[in-house]
Amino acid sequence: MQLQVVALSLGVILALPLSAQVMALTGATIIDGNGGSPISDGVILITDKKITAIGPRSSVTIPSGVRRIDVTGKYVLPGLMDANVHLVPWPSWSYIEFLARYENNFDAVIEEAAQIALKHGFTTVFDSMGPLDPLMRVRDRVNRGEVEGSRIFAAGDIVGFRAVFTTAESMKSASKAFQARINALFELNGGPDLAWKTPEQVYAEMKKYLAHGADFVKYGATGDGDPVNSEVGQNAVLRFTPEQQRAMVRAAHDAGKIIQTHQTSAEALKAVLEAGVDMAQHCAITGPSRISDATIQMMLDKKFYCGTQWAQDLSPDDEKLARGQPYWGSDKANGQVGVDFAIENELRLVKAGVPELVSTDAGVIDPDVEKDGGFGTGPNGLIGEAEFLCMRVMRRRGMTPMMIIQAATKNIAAAYRKLDTFGTLESGKFADLVVLDADPLVDVENMRRIVMVMKEGKKIEIDKLPRNPLLTSPEARNPGPARMK
Repeated sequence: MQLQVVALSLGVILALPLSAQVMALTGATIIDGNGGSPISDGVILITDKKITAIGPRSSVTIPSGVRRIDVTGKYVLPGLMDANVHLVPWPSWSYIEFLARYENNFDAVIEEAAQIALKHGFTTVFDSMGPLDPLMRVRDRVNRGEVEGSRIFAAGDIVGFRAVFTTAESMKSASKAFQARINALFELNGGPDLAWKTPEQVYAEMKKYLAHGADFVKYGATGDGDPVNSEVGQNAVLRFTPEQQRAMVRAAHDAGKIIQTHQTSAEALKAVLEAGVDMAQHCAITGPSRISDATIQMMLDKKFYCGTQWAQDLSPDDEKLARGQPYWGSDKANGQVGVDFAIENELRLVKAGVPELVSTDAGVIDPDVEKDGGFGTGPNGLIGEAEFLCMRVMRRRGMTPMMIIQAATKNIAAAYRKLDTFGTLESGKFADLVVLDADPLVDVENMRRIVMVMKEGKKIEIDKLPRNPLLTSPEARNPGPARMK
């Protein structure tokens, strides 16, 4: 094989096949995601899909004939990530017409959402609840380069949940055959019947579930609904015993996968930590139960990662808390009607140094569902927009711009144990990056000012995404007498 010799930083010489594609980004300020000082007048040398050298211009030798991309005056960051998306959008899947329209075309819905995410700089997303088989099909097509899109990691359904037809009212809206197909598509063998099984049976069922091809697993430690007629289960009520939870954790870890949870109370959060879970979504949302200091310390000791769906608005009293005023709450208020500890929990977690993640529940909402409004719709639920709103709220909670950048990059990669592959700009990692035309360390709002996205060394034509609009098509948003998309 013929080789070419390329000089890298610090005098390192690398022999590459003559067919290797080498390029250099030059002149930008590089914020590599590790938290240190930015690199001024930086160079990033990329060979095929990976970074092969990075540093100030004075320390990186650029071989002659290499394609150069001048990004002088710009700011380069690692590719952004979202730790918790729903590419088949929730709450759209709770609407019978959405399910009927797309039952055989979820792949196209997923592709569109993944392309919109990529368009906005999110080179990797982690889908924590959705139909596993179509998610895996699109994931694999993206990985093979057959379609564009964010890199996808998928969990499938929240194990233990009845994903779709959860109430007596919803079960009257469709035939039993249709319900059975949809529930099976989402749940596979991980539905609500799991709670009846022994820990040994739970272990076996979890191993079987992971064998379908999920990249990670998420289970419902508690329910997520009112206490009447909900097969999703009640808020704050544990769905699984401690022994069942430990069996799920053991099965996931034995398969080399991480495991995370949905939980809605402070005691449930403590229980999943004790079970050995790796991370959790919406950690701070525990209703009228305050996360104890001991639980926060356990999170730090276990290096537990926390995704938080942040409330957008702060009351005057909340603003005082964010500026360092004493917390008003105490465990004595647990269970009182009208009490909600979410914001205080958020502030305490940030102050304690629990690693935070940009984690949104976002997708591309069906236009008809959008018109109904409610939780999960609007900008806070829209992929490519919700993430930047999340960053804005993180800043209001006292997180620095660097902390926020890491919450969208390094922390997520570390939480999912992918930091050896991406999450920071370092030699040997995928060349996933975004280029901004303003400094995000001065104003986190500048994270929106993306002028270039690169994934695995390929410059993305962001103005052409999504390639095949479906939910975002003009026809879907403004249908005629009959909606065709």
